[in-house]
Parts: sequence; C-alpha cells; structure tokens
Amino acid sequence: MNSLSIELIAPRYGIAWYPWAVQYFFLIALSYGALWLAVPGLIFNHEKWKPTARLALLAAMSTAVIAPVSLLADLHQPLRFWHFYAYPTPWSWMSLGSLFLPVYVGLVVVLAWLVWREPMKAWANAPGLQGTVARIAPLGDWKSPRWLVVLTGVAAIVMSLTVMLYTGAEVAVLKGRPLWHTEYLPAMFLLTGVIGAAGLVLVLNRFSGLRYLTGGNQMLAVILGAIVLAGLAAAGWFAQGLMSNEGSVAAALDSVRQSAEWRAIAFWGAGAGILLFLSAGLMVVLRPLRGLRWIVGLLALHVAWMFRWTVLMDVQTVARNSAGYSDYHLSAGSEGLLGILGTFGLWLAVVLLVNLFVPWRAALGGSRTLKDHQSLTPSHSEGAPSYG
Repeated sequence: MNSLSIELIAPRYGIAWYPWAVQYFFLIALSYGALWLAVPGLIFNHEKWKPTARLALLAAMSTAVIAPVSLLADLHQPLRFWHFYAYPTPWSWMSLGSLFLPVYVGLVVVLAWLVWREPMKAWANAPGLQGTVARIAPLGDWKSPRWLVVLTGVAAIVMSLTVMLYTGAEVAVLKGRPLWHTEYLPAMFLLTGVIGAAGLVLVLNRFSGLRYLTGGNQMLAVILGAIVLAGLAAAGWFAQGLMSNEGSVAAALDSVRQSAEWRAIAFWGAGAGILLFLSAGLMVVLRPLRGLRWIVGLLALHVAWMFRWTVLMDVQTVARNSAGYSDYHLSAGSEGLLGILGTFGLWLAVVLLVNLFVPWRAALGGSRTLKDHQSLTPSHSEGAPSYG
C-alpha cells in the first residue's frame, strides 16, 4: 500500500488596516470623549465645569476635524470614498459610519462656532488678518441663542453615540478574528477613549497657560473612574471567557502562551493601567505635584493610543489560516511613522490656528472665582489671559 503525503498550503495575508486606522480610532474617540466632558459646563451651564468645557470643546473640535483625514488615508484609495454613498450597504457598520461621521463632525464644528463667535466679536477691531477673521467668521452681530447652543450640543452628543457604536461594532462583528469578536471591545474602546480625552484636556490645560485647578481635579477623577470601569470590563471579559473556554479570551491566552511579544503586550497593558491609576491617585493626594498633572495626561493618551495599536495592529499579526504569527515592522514612510507624526502635526496645526484666530479662552462667560478657577502656580493669574 502506497503512502501518500498531502501538503496543505495556507496563504499568509498581509495586514488590511495600517497605522492610519489607529490614528482614526484614536482621534475620533478623543473627540467624542472630550465632547462628553464638555457637557456639564456647556449644556447644563454648571459653573465649576466651564473651565473644563472650554478646553474640552477645543479638544473635541480639533480631533473631530482631523480624524476623517486619517480614515480617508486608510482607505488606500481615498478618492473612492464616494462609493460609500453611491453604493450604500445598510447592513455594514462601515457603511453606516460613512453617514454618521460627517454629521457628527459638522455638528461639533457648528457647536464650536456658536460658542466661539461671541468672544470673536470682541476682536472685530483688531488690526490685520486676526481682525478680518473676527469680523467675517461670526456672520453678523447677533447673539448666539442659548437654546440653539443646547440643541446643537444635544444633537452632537446623540451623533457621538452613533459614532462610538459603529467604531466599536465594525471591529467586534468580525468573526474571522476571535480576538476582535467580543461584545466587550466597544466598551473598552469607549472607556479608553474617555481616559485619553481627559488626558488631552490635562495636557491642554497645562500648555494653553490656563492651568485650571478645579478642571485638573475633575479630569483626574474622570481618569480614575474610567480606569476602574475598564478594569471591571476586562475582568468580566476574562471571567466570561474562562467559563465558556472559547472566543476571544481563549485566543488571547493562546497568543500569550505561544508568543513572547504577546506576553510583553499583556505585561504592558496591566502595567500601564496600574501606573496610570497610581499616578492619577497620587496627583489627587499630593498637592505639590499639581504642576505635573500634564504628565498623567500624556500617560492617559499613551494608554488610549496603545490600546488601539494592540487591538488593530498586533491582532493582525496573528495568522488566521495557519499557526504562528506574521511579522510587522513599522515603516518610516507615510503608511507608518511618517503618517503617525503627520497626523499629530496636522492636529497641532489646527489647534494653533484656532488659538491664533479664536479667543476660545474667553468662551462660556467670564466668571472667575478663586475657588473654581485657581491657577496651579501662584504667579499665574486666574482666568483667561489678556489678548492685547
């Protein structure tokens, strides 16, 4: 009897999503997370949250404008974006997202314009381009109605929920990647997005020169609360996976057992979360460390970004049709490091342009009390700086 040998060849596919996707998921999460942080001061007119609302609105608008740029770049052929509208597929989360995203971005931009046009009118007599923009951009001398600001804000919040839902669902529905196919993934995208948004507000609070004390306390509390919730979500995911012995938890445990890189990722995830929780808690307790809260903000941004890198990029290195792991090396070009740096540079350019032409620090009224808006440094005056 002749023995036959059968050779099975399983192809190894390259990654489908590049770092541009990480940038999009990161920036859009920062945007809707920052928008939610602005709600108490912006929508409910809570005086103590107005400093946070000023910073959060800047963060929400700037990241919302830049996020679609990363998304278009990740389409590989950006000029084909119109196919989403010419050939709609309502059963696809990505197709639904092409409808949700433009509406959300437009509402956030309109909301920022309604809030910022009031202080802009004070610059109408300024010389040069700054004065020209201040005269044209408000579109008249009428006062932004409170009801219109609230209505636009509520609409933006509703659309932010759709964006949050579709960005999580379009990954979680993919059964071909067990590490993605879990209902806990959208929740972790949400919670890490809020952590990153609070971190961004802390960074802006420091480098804008405002250094609001109460706003810093609020963001530290948000970070601590979101970390606890993220920990509970991770524990629930792990416990459910152990009981069923299948799904994403089983795939994660296999990856950690078989790959040194995945073991390093697991240690990093646990270590980064614990370090962020401890450092945020330390900043709350130790008053002399208040001036270093921006470092906690950077760590929070790191946690939010690296979670998305792990989920979107590292998971793609797990072979789908064969054993082992594919190698991925971050390239130096536009599909790698240059694209990442370029996206952050583009966001920074938007923030600088807003800072140049919009007196956003004076938005939402000029109420300043030592209790609510105390500076982190005795030499720094409370409230918004002079615009001269």
